[in-house]
Amino acid sequence: RVQGVGFRFFVYQQAADLGVDGWVRNMTEGTVEALIVGSADAHRELQLRLEEGPRFARVTSVAATDEPELTVDPGFEIRRDGV
Repeated sequence: RVQGVGFRFFVYQQAADLGVDGWVRNMTEGTVEALIVGSADAHRELQLRLEEGPRFARVTSVAATDEPELTVDPGFEIRRDGV
């Protein structure tokens, strides 16, 4: 659950730093969902950073799943809230 800690912006900053493509959005049940397209090393590093979270956050879990080859527009964006 994410409330008032700037988690989407944190994900955006970390993704930009690692040079991955994709997006991040809040979900209606209070979680955050992200699609990350990049190297395996970038995925591992981003997961470690997300598990740590931003300064005032308490991250209890980060789940990752592999998807078939996906294509996204270059860059990383914060999307409107999802379903």
